[in-house]
Amino acid sequence: MNGDAASRGARPAPTAGSDLVVVANRGPASFQLGEDDELVVHHAAGGLAPSLLRALSGTNALWIASAMTEGDRRAAGEGVGADLGGGIDLHLVDLPREVRDAAYRVIANGTLWFLLHNMFDLTRRPLFDRRWHEAWEGYRAFNRAIAEEVASAANDGATVVVNDYHLFLAGAHLAELRPDLKTVHFTHTPFCGPDELRTLPRSIAVELLSSMASFGACGFHTRVWADRFRAGATALLGEAPRTFVSALGTDADELRAIAASPACGERREALEERLAGRRLVLRSDRVEPSKNLLRGFLAFEELLERGPRWRREAVFLARTYPSRQELPEYLAYRSEVEHLVARVNERFASGGRPPVELEVADDFEASVAALSRYDVLLVNPIRDGMNLVAKEGPVVNSRDGVLALSHDAGAFEELGAHALEVEPFDVHGTAAALERALEMPASERAERSRALVALAASRPPRLWFDELVAAARRPVARRGG
Repeated sequence: MNGDAASRGARPAPTAGSDLVVVANRGPASFQLGEDDELVVHHAAGGLAPSLLRALSGTNALWIASAMTEGDRRAAGEGVGADLGGGIDLHLVDLPREVRDAAYRVIANGTLWFLLHNMFDLTRRPLFDRRWHEAWEGYRAFNRAIAEEVASAANDGATVVVNDYHLFLAGAHLAELRPDLKTVHFTHTPFCGPDELRTLPRSIAVELLSSMASFGACGFHTRVWADRFRAGATALLGEAPRTFVSALGTDADELRAIAASPACGERREALEERLAGRRLVLRSDRVEPSKNLLRGFLAFEELLERGPRWRREAVFLARTYPSRQELPEYLAYRSEVEHLVARVNERFASGGRPPVELEVADDFEASVAALSRYDVLLVNPIRDGMNLVAKEGPVVNSRDGVLALSHDAGAFEELGAHALEVEPFDVHGTAAALERALEMPASERAERSRALVALAASRPPRLWFDELVAAARRPVARRGG
């Protein structure tokens, strides 16, 4: 779907209960104020929400999310929902701004995200002062409010699928409010082990894990994240909740249809004109610290130093989009990325053509067009729960492009045997992997590409979602019940 696509789509929120409720911090669509101050539904282009929406087609699910925009808040206040197609309705929950900011900025993205990715600079952060503990109260209130909406909307014995670290505490509230519900929590990020969890105040870590244990089951994309969760729960609770592993894949047919669209065709033609016959090294990420953009650019700089031919024959395109710009760490990281790209271009620009192109824009068709054209796709996160780009790229690529993949991306568990392994902190090794990919014989490229395509398309979103629902409905003895 186009990130700019909009439709009227607004309608009264459903009053009947639902047998299937999906819960996430944000929805796959948001309300904006159109002409004459009317509510207009805008559909998201990338990220988790659109993938999850595709998985829900035909389920008649109710999606509950928090209000994000001014339009969302107005829709929530007026009791207006959105028809997402396929019988799926969106219902938004508005909360006081101070509660949402505390839960979203300070706790979810300012603390839990860094904890789960093992990315705290422990000489400076975290700092659990009075302000932070007050924010934790906001995180509790946020989770309680969402759980109360679910409890009101769900039919007797309904299945409830809760997503991600914004809602770790919803499990305890749902178990208290509606013990009849069949619940599951799925974490889309990595998870950390006992040592990282001990960074939190012990009472907070126990509260978090105990709430997760209140769900019928907890799911993760890979075994390594599930194992770390189990180890942390065992260390702090004395037992491990029921866990399962289900890797999310891509909807290959839909993605190929987007790649074949006129909008993608126009962007691909423009890209070809800019490349002027050069080889394309590509990355497609959010601009945020865990994606490891800096070391990727440093590796390409080393490649240009060690192989002067690549200054003429290759270009590194970074198709990125901004993320969490309200957090100072993210703003500082983006600034550092932009300065590094400028320095590399100043050193190695040839004939007025920069070797690195950094595009920071939310243009889904441009990203898909670039994925269809790369010679090398660099996916080198420090940690990633899954990383769908590593799967989307091979599915639409038309040049037997090589995937250079971090062993700490969740996708490596499935795709690693047919990718070039990258160690995320090893700039020298990453430069060598890029050079090997660019020089790889056509026969090896084709063989690796065929295997990657088959694996990337083997687990469409609906298969993944059905496994979540099955895990929720599997009989289990609840803690304390």
